[in-house]
Amino acid sequence: MTTRSDLLRILRHALAAGKPVEIEGLGSFHATPSGTRFEPDSRPQVFVAYAVEDLKQVRRLAKALRAAGCAPWLDKEKLIPGQNWPRAIERAIQTSDAFLACFSPRSVAKRGQFQSELRYALDCASHLPLDDVYLIPVRTEECRVPARVQREFQYVDLFPDWDKGFHRILAVMRQQLRARGRRAAA
Repeated sequence: MTTRSDLLRILRHALAAGKPVEIEGLGSFHATPSGTRFEPDSRPQVFVAYAVEDLKQVRRLAKALRAAGCAPWLDKEKLIPGQNWPRAIERAIQTSDAFLACFSPRSVAKRGQFQSELRYALDCASHLPLDDVYLIPVRTEECRVPARVQREFQYVDLFPDWDKGFHRILAVMRQQLRARGRRAAA
């Protein structure tokens, strides 16, 4: 079991070596001549749900999100060995600014984790103001979006024009973040 003093020792060692220490979703510690500086992570946190068979397409989406200044959360990149992965996924969904549900013929037909993540995100969305956009259904290719999702949410297509679909996703996320910022400031 890692103790608090173990964590502090690791943090000090990394900072002494000139390496920043990132705490996912919170920010990074950096060594400075006068001590240590904490830089909060202000990038929009985006949970990306998908079927593992669609990983190649989803990695393209995550790469584009990163390039646009977002922090995408993909299980294949974020989960570490030994981690309580169901709890880590729930936490990532709860704390994300947006949840992208990537629909394909495989994810729609498949039982398992994608369906579980989608149900959990629907539950999280039910606690937000009705006009907030949190869950964004994304079709990566031609498929039928589940009736409940189609009935409640407008989806965006990444085909036949990937760039157009991607820019629609970015636009709505940025609009929502500005609106949330205005509400928080009021």
